[in-house]
Amino acid sequence: MAEFLGLGVGTLMVIVFFVLLFLRLPVAFALGLSAMFAMWELGFGLDLAGDLITTGITKYSLLAVPFFILAGSLMGVVGIAERMIRFFRVLIGGLPGGMGVVGTVVCLFWGAVSGSGPASVAAIGPLIIKSMAEDGYPRPFAAALVCTGAALSIVIPPSIGLVIYGVIAETSISDLFLAAIVPGLLMGVLMLAALPFASRGRPQDGPGREGGTVALLEQPYAGLPYFARLGRAFVDAFWGLLTPVVILGGIYGGVFTPTEAAIVATVYAMFVGVAIYRTLTPRVLFSALAEASASSAVVMLVVAFASLFGWVVTVDDMVGQYSSVLLGLSHNEWVILFVIAVILLIAGMFMDAITIMFITLPIFLPVVRELGWDPVWFGVILMVNLSIGLFTPPVGINLFVAANITRLSLERIAIGAIPFLITSLIGLAILSMFPWISLFVLR
Repeated sequence: MAEFLGLGVGTLMVIVFFVLLFLRLPVAFALGLSAMFAMWELGFGLDLAGDLITTGITKYSLLAVPFFILAGSLMGVVGIAERMIRFFRVLIGGLPGGMGVVGTVVCLFWGAVSGSGPASVAAIGPLIIKSMAEDGYPRPFAAALVCTGAALSIVIPPSIGLVIYGVIAETSISDLFLAAIVPGLLMGVLMLAALPFASRGRPQDGPGREGGTVALLEQPYAGLPYFARLGRAFVDAFWGLLTPVVILGGIYGGVFTPTEAAIVATVYAMFVGVAIYRTLTPRVLFSALAEASASSAVVMLVVAFASLFGWVVTVDDMVGQYSSVLLGLSHNEWVILFVIAVILLIAGMFMDAITIMFITLPIFLPVVRELGWDPVWFGVILMVNLSIGLFTPPVGINLFVAANITRLSLERIAIGAIPFLITSLIGLAILSMFPWISLFVLR
């Protein structure tokens, strides 16, 4: 069929993939079926598919994915998220429009706990959105802030996206984690710059302030002076605030690898839930395990079938063909970087981050090597690009989770996210022009 249409088998595979997506087939199965169709076109037996899938997922580093997902799920259900929000509310929530600042900071901090955008929206979204609405923010803007902040979970370490990039690009995951810290914080600071653009109304009276979520956050410390409230809130949230220190400190202190850190994070979350907060009952544990299993299965299924897709890309020499086309666009590396960014931003509007990485990286990585770009810096830029896709329609997964939480339409939340989209693009441009922002910590 490829010869009849005058197309390469790899190109035909990509076309079939998008046709299957258009027919609303799940991404993982669209990857698998289009890849097996291409294998049949190339004359390979489909019995090879099983070996390729096994090879694709039996990689030690990928063990970090399900364990980080489980750790994030456990930390959400045992009460770490609520105590963390309460601490930051006491710390900075008294400022005008303070819940917007609190929401941004909590999103950044939770990114260092969860590693997954949709999981972050589900864990911290309900409380932050309600609190911001009671503080006078429009609900669509509050939901958009959570979507954008949670999207940075794939940038701020420990990031599931960076783990998978490290596996595909054969790059140090520890270096990727370290290089992403400052860019993640920069993106958060730019988010804060968007807060004044929210058309904030007057804070509500009655249930909004006195009996609502904001009041409930402060209720345990009612009547205490500021520093006494802050101290009590810090003690309550201490074990949650310690989580990034345990995970990242252990990695950079040489105590354990990023993969082992995921297991440590899971054990730590269970310890806090059982011994400290005493909220981890068998029923809660089962719920967290079920949620993490479902999320991990989706990710690993995409990884498994993407390995078939990647094999066809290599065998049909799509890497050589398309990377040559990309390099031939211009002699100016900034033009090539701009084209890559545009491709990633458009792809992020229709596909999830993991699928995009498996489809595009075999083509982009040879370009990165040819132009002498640092693969660690490129990994950070890639994650920032893909994080934007998590809150841009029509397939921004964070938008769908937030819409389900708030019962708002996806369109209203997407409109509320426009200021954050602008600041995110500014952040992407800054990180692209100044690689040292990502790399100076490695030197």
